[in-house]
Amino acid sequence: MNRTSVARRLMMLATTQLRLLIAGSVYLAISSLATLAFPRWVQVMLDAAIARARRPRSTARPHSSLGLFAVQAVTSALRYRAFTLAGERIVADLRKTLFSTLVRQDIEFFDRSRTGDLLSRLSADTQVVQNTVSVNISMGLRNLVAAVGALVLLFVISWSLTLAMLLVVPPVAAGAVIYANRVKRTSKRAQDALGCASDVADEGLGAIRTVRAFAAEDRLVRAYDTSIETSFDAAKDRVAAMTWFVGVTSFAGFIAITIVIWQGGQRISTEAMSPGELTSFVLYTVLLAFSLGTLTDLYGDLMKAVGAAERVFSLMDEEPRIESATGDRDIQLTGALRFEDVTFRYPSRPDVEVLHGMSFSLEPGQTLALVGPSGAGKSTIVQLILRYYDPTSGRILADGVDLTQIERKVWRNRLGLVAQEPVLFSDSLLENIRYGRPSATDDEVLSAADEALVTPFVSRFPDGFRTPVGERGVQLSGGQRQRVAIARALLRDPKILVLDEATSALDAESEALVKTALERLRRGRTTIVIAHRLSTVRDADRVLVVHHGEIVESGRHHELLANPSGLYRRWWSSSSSADRSSSQDDGSGPAR
Repeated sequence: MNRTSVARRLMMLATTQLRLLIAGSVYLAISSLATLAFPRWVQVMLDAAIARARRPRSTARPHSSLGLFAVQAVTSALRYRAFTLAGERIVADLRKTLFSTLVRQDIEFFDRSRTGDLLSRLSADTQVVQNTVSVNISMGLRNLVAAVGALVLLFVISWSLTLAMLLVVPPVAAGAVIYANRVKRTSKRAQDALGCASDVADEGLGAIRTVRAFAAEDRLVRAYDTSIETSFDAAKDRVAAMTWFVGVTSFAGFIAITIVIWQGGQRISTEAMSPGELTSFVLYTVLLAFSLGTLTDLYGDLMKAVGAAERVFSLMDEEPRIESATGDRDIQLTGALRFEDVTFRYPSRPDVEVLHGMSFSLEPGQTLALVGPSGAGKSTIVQLILRYYDPTSGRILADGVDLTQIERKVWRNRLGLVAQEPVLFSDSLLENIRYGRPSATDDEVLSAADEALVTPFVSRFPDGFRTPVGERGVQLSGGQRQRVAIARALLRDPKILVLDEATSALDAESEALVKTALERLRRGRTTIVIAHRLSTVRDADRVLVVHHGEIVESGRHHELLANPSGLYRRWWSSSSSADRSSSQDDGSGPAR
């Protein structure tokens, strides 16, 4: 994305607030005319004072400037208000659009992105853009009008003196081009480094308990310091370029003023120019130099914003790879599910085949237990069912319809999920359960909480279901978070349940009661369980043994145990007699 296209897109953002921008432009024009009138007023006052010294009856009206100053002050304030409000609205819309784009991306996008970097683009980069499209646009237009107006009036006063003064412009303009290119490069590098720092901070603070457990605070601080220093190094390069350019422009400005005063003095001595005209010319020259200097600074800020905007627009241009809007919105699902020769590779690891030629089917209301060692592909099967990814080859069918033909929201609204590590939001218990179905009434939420055994521990909280759970549910124990997640799935009333070790964090008594509730919920619904509990495997209509991305055994629990050479039986036999005894007594042991 080149600098011109990014700048053009920045300007296009401004067109959404045309009313405010037009009003601001009107105020800007009036304010600029008042500013440009001031040197002319000084000329009249000075020449009148000299004339009065020669002819005492000459009159001048100094108080006439009060109206000019009042108009300039009021219109400047209104200009600032209009442009700033427009900029705030533009960037608010930009942030909303960017966030909406982010949350609609595929899971694959988040696999290859850093959360901290995304947050940096959403906050820090958009803040840089905000400064450009609000205050900087206002200041830029004001100084541009002032510069053009001052230049025109300089030619009106003395075109030859103006041409002499403008001899310093070409080298300054050449320096501006070199400076702008360098600023854009260093600004983007600085913003990238800030994104890395934000990622380190987000990851480290989010896992602060793990950091403390490994006494890794110093390592985390060093990693953050390194990212900040990288950003600082890029900022130093930008400052170095700015320092050089400011020095050159300041020197050029003084040269221009010197030329004007020397040439103007010569003209006054020959009466080719009045003292008032020379004073007015000098003031216009200063106004021109100041406006051009400010425009140079703003151009540097614009190039900095271009670097930040490039990062923002690159996210906005991301397109989800999983199609969503072409499917049937009214499809009726019963819960039948079938894998047909499914092979899958994660987009982030295209050389590693995670699933190979997997085929199985489930009828409505059946329970499927997935067992196998870590990394066998169980969680990947679940992620394909949730359509976080599409198969590399093969098909997944729901009631005979390919999942790619079903709109994603329609499909996921038919699913209920209880993950191994439940994710809760920083809200009340009531709203965390209601997250499963936002339209649910309080009574429906409380009924789901009763079924999932949430109510007994909530009754001990002073605020009951209004109790905040903290960030990521930190105020609750693992078992309590698990039960809240189960209540959320119960409230959803799905056609297909996905349970990833759903009862692994419950004690024996709670698990028995939750198991009863889940059994009632499973009636007429398809259930897929990543099983680590003997009771779950025993009750499943079908058990799939997954190993190295393939189904190596399939059947009911007792059928698989009957195969003396099967992996399932070997895993089962490898558990200690104590584990088996515990499993048979309370259902809490692991299924091997």
